[in-house]
Amino acid sequence: MKRIFYAAATLAFLWSCDSTKKEEKTVDVSTMSEAELTEYAKGIHDRVITLDTHDDINTSNFTTEKNYTERLSTQVNLPKMEEGGLDVAWFVVYTGQGELTEEGYAKAYENADDKFKAIHRLCEEIAPNDIELAYTSDDVRRIVAAGKKVAMIGVENGYPIGTNIDRVKEFYDRGARYMSLAHNGHSQLSDSNTGERDTVWLHNGLSDLGKEVIAEMNKWGIMIDLSHPSKEANMQMMRLSKAPVIASHSSARTMNDHSRNLDDEQLMMLKENGGVVQTVAFKSYVNGEKNSANSAKRREVEGRIAEEVGFELKERSDIRNMNAEEREAYFAAYSGFQEGQAERIALEVNEVAPAVNVSDFVDHVDYLVNKIGLKHVGISSDFDGGGGVEGWADASETFNVTLELVKRGYTEEEIGMLWSGNLLRVLDETQAVAEKIQAGEL
Repeated sequence: MKRIFYAAATLAFLWSCDSTKKEEKTVDVSTMSEAELTEYAKGIHDRVITLDTHDDINTSNFTTEKNYTERLSTQVNLPKMEEGGLDVAWFVVYTGQGELTEEGYAKAYENADDKFKAIHRLCEEIAPNDIELAYTSDDVRRIVAAGKKVAMIGVENGYPIGTNIDRVKEFYDRGARYMSLAHNGHSQLSDSNTGERDTVWLHNGLSDLGKEVIAEMNKWGIMIDLSHPSKEANMQMMRLSKAPVIASHSSARTMNDHSRNLDDEQLMMLKENGGVVQTVAFKSYVNGEKNSANSAKRREVEGRIAEEVGFELKERSDIRNMNAEEREAYFAAYSGFQEGQAERIALEVNEVAPAVNVSDFVDHVDYLVNKIGLKHVGISSDFDGGGGVEGWADASETFNVTLELVKRGYTEEEIGMLWSGNLLRVLDETQAVAEKIQAGEL
């Protein structure tokens, strides 16, 4: 837990992102024992603000009966955030892509509305003494200094806007501080990265309405998120935006060729724009080949062990055909099987096909820092949306990322920038641009 001893001078030191490097004592970690290195890293981890820009939610976990004050099986919840020293979780108002019809837009808005309400309910009714919703970077620092966890809101897929551009301001008022214009599948606003599968495009980038939405996001201070839209859409967004942009959960395509990662051309344009890419710990985006080998071996080992102990593994098609109650019962039983056999499965799998791990993840951080500069790089997990790597499998293991960064030679100031300083700088600049637009100065 972070303490109130964060003085203004310390904050300015940790979160300054200008090109002038602050004086910082050089520490030679190569001379430290493992215990000394861990203790040193823990000190840094406790002092910096750790911020994860992408955590999916299920609103069934935001009720008075079942919620994030409990150590649920979710990758993110308050106990796991406390255990791992994760200060800020961006809860995501995610909507899957549906039909581009009035009925589709209505269903999408209903879904988004439910998620906005759930996040506010957690912060304002269920656990107001434990977590608070932040709207600005100053809010983040104030809440952390008070010893509470921080919630922020991102919108994944602008589909719920429908054709009503006024919803941009509505989402801002409800706490949204970033939004992507598409997810997997083309929206009414933007083409998706998934167009690379069949080279079928709807807008050749952004639609006319999408371009209007970009201007509206600039006007109200919502950061533009490049994760999920197509490359052409992303390039158009960066050309149009008067504020820096972010990629809330993407890694480097040069390191792993996946359409969800940003290639060097997009990265260089993002650098020019002043934005930040939040490196994502999603196994198949970090190292697809390694992840595929590990998954195949895991299926083989799990199948053999399940047969030995008499547990019936279901095919995906069988699971899809289950009703909700049957599916829930199966996954509960499957989780029990995995937990009971976890040590044996891990031993047999990792001997042959090691899992994608924290080191692989930080390889992407290193690449991005070397390619576009440290002040344009951040960290995200995509927890509860498929994210997580060995060593950072949930929020309780967040410290392991800091430890790996320390091992790589990153200083405390640099780690503070990667964990939160860079992202909060973009938020500040986006909100400053919005103030100027509203005042007629831009």
